[in-house]
Amino acid sequence: MTSNELEPVGDLHIDDFCKDAAKILIMLYRRFPTKTTLYVEDISGPDEPDEFGLHSPRYEACFSAMIWLQETDYLTFSHTMRQEGVEQAVLTHRSFSMLSSLDEQFDQNTPPIRRIDVLKNQLHKATSEQLKETVLRLFSLSRQYS
Repeated sequence: MTSNELEPVGDLHIDDFCKDAAKILIMLYRRFPTKTTLYVEDISGPDEPDEFGLHSPRYEACFSAMIWLQETDYLTFSHTMRQEGVEQAVLTHRSFSMLSSLDEQFDQNTPPIRRIDVLKNQLHKATSEQLKETVLRLFSLSRQYS
């Protein structure tokens, strides 16, 4: 194995996770406090299972993001629907408080902006790297809302 083979090729899976997490949090914020069904295809796009009934790795990663967000207290849901999605999903108090708070990184020359608005803007206008930085920053800030 050469040293070139050991060099990282990027963390595309982390970029995808951050994009999925942003979409999930935004969708649930828009519907808060109503519990709703989240479908993986609404987040990651359509997917056709293969001849064995298995979904693509991208689809499975999106479903896993939903589970991780629940396990780490960002959302709650009643149960999974196979790997199609989750039912009765809603933001936790921690997530709602974190997303509703004013972002500390706003410029002094601009009006304050809520974190949910920063996340929405980043999802639609930013690069993958900028979105990843925003999502990871929000996750680190959420500790104060535990």
